Order: sequence, then C-alpha cells, then structure tokens
Amino acid sequence: MQQAGAQAKMDSLVSTQWLANEMGASDLRIVDATAFLPEHGRNALLEYEACHIPGAVFMDLADLVDSASAVPNTLPPAEKFASRMQALGLGDGSRVVIYDDSPIKSATRAWFMLTMFGAQNVALLDGGIAKWKAEGRKCAQGRETLRARHFTVWSDQSHVRTKGDVLANLDTKAEQVVDARGAGRFTGEMAETNPAVASGHIPGARNVPYSSLFNADGTWKSPDAIRAIFEAAGVDLSRPLISSCGSGMTANVVIFALHLIGKDDVSLYDGSWSEWGVDPETPKATGPA
Repeated sequence: MQQAGAQAKMDSLVSTQWLANEMGASDLRIVDATAFLPEHGRNALLEYEACHIPGAVFMDLADLVDSASAVPNTLPPAEKFASRMQALGLGDGSRVVIYDDSPIKSATRAWFMLTMFGAQNVALLDGGIAKWKAEGRKCAQGRETLRARHFTVWSDQSHVRTKGDVLANLDTKAEQVVDARGAGRFTGEMAETNPAVASGHIPGARNVPYSSLFNADGTWKSPDAIRAIFEAAGVDLSRPLISSCGSGMTANVVIFALHLIGKDDVSLYDGSWSEWGVDPETPKATGPA
C-alpha cells in the first residue's frame, strides 16, 4: 500500500484515488505529458488547456528532444531538460506524478527521461486522465504555472543504446531486443508511414506490441499478466533487454512494464526503427520472430 505524506517514496504506479487523496501536498507535482503522432490529428496543448487534472503542468514532449539530431524524437541534452523542468516547477525533492491521454502512452517517455536525468520520486497515474474523468473527478481549464525550482540534473546513459550498440549486439547477442510496434509493422506486412523507412524489424528481435500491456480501460495489466505476455513472445526475462519501437516513444511502455515486474536491466534504443529502417546498411528481417 502506497504511503502518503511529504517525501514518501511513491510506488511507480499510483491510482486515481491515491492522487485525489494527495492533492494539495506541497511537494506534489502533477504533469500532463500527453503527446500525439501527426496521424492522430490531435493537439496535446489544446486538450490540456480544455481539461487537465487540477494543478497539473503541461510537459511538451515535442520540445524535449535533441534538436541537433537528424533522427526524430531523440533524447535532449541534459542542460535543456533541466531548464525545462525548472520552468515547470519540478525540482529537487518533488514527487512527480505523470499522466497522459494518448494512444501511444506518452507518459512513459516522460517517466524514462525524468528518471534518466536524476529525478528520484516519479510515478505514473494508472489509467491516466481518462480514468480520472470516468470517475467524475474535477478538471481544470487554462494553463497552470508554478514557481521555478532548482532541478539538479545528472545524465545516466547506461540505459540508452545507439545504433552502433545495437549493430554490435547482433554479433555478441549480449542483450535481447524487444520491439514494441504492432505485429504488422514488425513482420513487414504493414508499410511504414514514411516511405523512406523500410519495413521489418531488427534481426533476432521479439515482438511485444505495447498495446497488449493494458486492460480495456487503459489501466496496466497485472504483473503476472505482464510477465506472461513477455514469456509468450519468446522474451528471455533472465537476459538484459533492449527496447525499440518506431521513434523511441512506445519503447518506453515496454521499459515501464518490465519495471513493474521488477526487471530494470532494460535499455532504450533511442533512434529505434526511424533510425534503423532508414539506413540502407542496417540488416533487416521480415516475418514473425
């Protein structure tokens, strides 16, 4: 059972009832980290302004990228991340609860970045704002602003993999690759939306579509169910893993799901298929795993 109170270490996944009980705590920061893909045709900031959990600030994931990288949606430099967090009012000692209302479960990307860059007490809201609203809880409109706080940043890159790392792993097989995309994109039967990107998957990868890790109401499946899904996909949970997807977003869903079952030797291939699939020199496989 999650302990309430200032500076208590939160569970990684908290309920809407827990959050409702904690509202108003001086160290609590609530973050809307909703993000969409272009094909969704939705605007995350406008939706936040129309309805957000009271007190929540908006984290713009589209801005939290390395703008100097040729690969889309890669992790930002540490200094950029720290400045954005400080401006949001997230600082040392904050308990941060993140949610989204996105089909790509973008709050997991925010969770990965916050923990990678040094935040010590970060949780996801189970079911997101959809569950909050379904329970008849209050929404707020407009934008929230909090006093800037100091965010001590340190960048732990030990759970990030580059294309070079993944290429080397094809020979060493030190880590097993898990692909979070849907089955059609994994097998190559479904074309990528960008015609410059090839179809298929990294050779040797196993496929765990990120959407399979949630219940129908958007809450996370139980740890036992999560474990069974990975095992059924042929993932050896005794080995260290690399998580990949289309553009480094839903791979974080896999990483968080594994965290929920106590497995943290999992790394993010940040460039994911948008980097691998566009390179004519990288090997690609098609068909089932």
